[in-house]
Amino acid sequence: MTVQLDKKQNSSTPALVSPTLPPQELHLDRPLKLGVMASGSGTNFEVLAQAIRDKKLNAQIQVLIYNNPEAKVKERAEKWGIPAVLLDHRAFKRREDLDRAIVEVLQQRQVEWVIMAGWMRIVTPVLLEAFANRVINIHPSLLPSFKGVRAVEQALEAGVKITGCTVHIATLDVDSGPILMQAAVPILPDDTPQTLHERIQVQEHRIFPVAIALAAKKFGT
Repeated sequence: MTVQLDKKQNSSTPALVSPTLPPQELHLDRPLKLGVMASGSGTNFEVLAQAIRDKKLNAQIQVLIYNNPEAKVKERAEKWGIPAVLLDHRAFKRREDLDRAIVEVLQQRQVEWVIMAGWMRIVTPVLLEAFANRVINIHPSLLPSFKGVRAVEQALEAGVKITGCTVHIATLDVDSGPILMQAAVPILPDDTPQTLHERIQVQEHRIFPVAIALAAKKFGT
């Protein structure tokens, strides 16, 4: 596959986003009730909040769950007036115990779809079975290539010419599961992990809200 860049566009713009669907095919009859899980700065969280405000995604964020007390995503949630709950993974002996606490919060908030927006913990059957086919993850590579936390570095080390991002339904296997949407990002000769990650993030922000709507249409609202 050859990616041709339009010289009038920024180099972060991919020639391929798949699938491409007209807006009317992603219309949702009622708002999705989302629970967002994040561990870091929360840029993808804010993109979802913005898309909802701009009526590009018919949804509402019921709660943000974060596991790192220092995570900047908490401040973003406060700015948007979205309830935030800290569940520090260090306070739980087992991953399953953390996930039970997560499920309890999500169910209390009547969450229908769980969105992992930079959630840096491996989830267990406790969460995945409570929200079967309703846990969505975003990952900075074209899965199934370059799974794990160093996806951007792996792509550079492998010498590939194209990478990107993937939104998928989460399963027990890390960074696996049915793919909802992908965006391709060319790797430039002078790319560093930081510059490449920044350009991938541009496309993450582009496809994340659309992929959530697509999941709701595919698996039921």
